[in-house]
Amino acid sequence: MDRRTFIGAIGGALVSTSPAVAQQPGKVFRLGWLSGSPWTPLKEVFIGGMRELGWIEGQNFTVENLRSEGHSERFPALAAELVERKVDLIVTAGTPPTTAAKNATATIPIVFFFVGDPIGSGFVASLARPGGNVTGLGGLGPGAHTKQLQLLKEAVPTATRIAMMTNSALPLHTIYRAELEPTARDLGVTLTPIEARMPDDVDGAFATVAREKVNGLLILGQPFLYGERDKVARLALEQRLPATVAFVELAQAGVLMSYGSRVVDDVRRLAYYVDRILKGAKPGELPVEQPTRFYLTINLKTAKAIGLTIPQSMLVRADEVIQ
Repeated sequence: MDRRTFIGAIGGALVSTSPAVAQQPGKVFRLGWLSGSPWTPLKEVFIGGMRELGWIEGQNFTVENLRSEGHSERFPALAAELVERKVDLIVTAGTPPTTAAKNATATIPIVFFFVGDPIGSGFVASLARPGGNVTGLGGLGPGAHTKQLQLLKEAVPTATRIAMMTNSALPLHTIYRAELEPTARDLGVTLTPIEARMPDDVDGAFATVAREKVNGLLILGQPFLYGERDKVARLALEQRLPATVAFVELAQAGVLMSYGSRVVDDVRRLAYYVDRILKGAKPGELPVEQPTRFYLTINLKTAKAIGLTIPQSMLVRADEVIQ
């Protein structure tokens, strides 16, 4: 039995009926989806997961998608709007929208994904028993960014200065930076923080990167990057800059490599939580799941374009090599 199956079994044992949300014959449930970027690439994954559990969009549920377009300050108003619409459940993609939704309601169930630290962010009391009206799938897991830095150094052994694209407004990024510093010292690398808080910051961040004359770029995860992946990949390629990130979609768009769990896995798994809650489970009794599988993707086409030879020892370990 793998970890997710085990956690699911625990969650099943803890389920109890909630009259306010329990499935009602003939009812069309209204789901709110709160995110920072368009959800179109993920919609079919989620809808497909729901279909496998007997839920048909337009027949017994609908989805109302509100997004901040990369501007986190809009989340409180968007979350309040979903509450006013009296949706039956809110799905949140990332820490800022989850914070906004949790502040907006203590009664409507909230299911998050793409959250780096559910406990530290104050969303749940514990992973096993979240409590309250919030549960979901927790972010990258411990040590993922450290591994990304190690992999980048392995790919570029001569690198001594690496830019780190970060958002100082996110407490979790402060934690990640503290975790990364000892590893950077051990690798003989100096990390240079570069600020990027929203899509409008991407061009300026890369202009700063160019001035710093670094040997590589470590991109700390933020939801808006998913929608800006083509621009990020293009700018990194223009600077012939080896870059790594958590999201495979950026590697597929042209960033050198990615290491992390996959968003599509979490989005598919969301259907399990939504199904259980709409059938009467209390969110606070459904354990939070953390990723158990991490993928290394290397874009060999990009490596060749920037004149970088990836060690064979890395290529054989990669889950995906893009030619």
